[in-house]
Amino acid sequence: MTTNHDTNPLTHDELYQFTGDDERYRHPFVHSLIYTPGVKHLAERAGAYWLIDEIAFAIDGDEVWKAGQRDPRIRDLHFWKLEVKPGRSAELTAKADSGEQPFVSREIHFTDFSLDHIDIWAGFDGRHWTLYLPSEH
Repeated sequence: MTTNHDTNPLTHDELYQFTGDDERYRHPFVHSLIYTPGVKHLAERAGAYWLIDEIAFAIDGDEVWKAGQRDPRIRDLHFWKLEVKPGRSAELTAKADSGEQPFVSREIHFTDFSLDHIDIWAGFDGRHWTLYLPSEH
């Protein structure tokens, strides 16, 4: 079956149209995680709800909590990046800031994700973690 993301791949330019909005969507399993229309659009168009899940489960798990104990900045804000490699494997990382070593690193053995990379930021407001695109900041 051909899906929309196969015939009309998502582009970075398409995502730049998202510049901030009050609407949010709640993750179905990690209720403390919400995400913006830009992240929802990314997941729908790229067939990548799995990417939201990977980030949500990492935030909800011990890995991010332990990293936040070592570096308090991580308790409020961190930066996720998915980089797709030429063989269609990928690496998902989370950092406290650019130039820092990742505190989360996941190897994805295969993906059909249509972009070569994507950045998703995660911010905590005291109640919810919000995933958003950099253009939505």
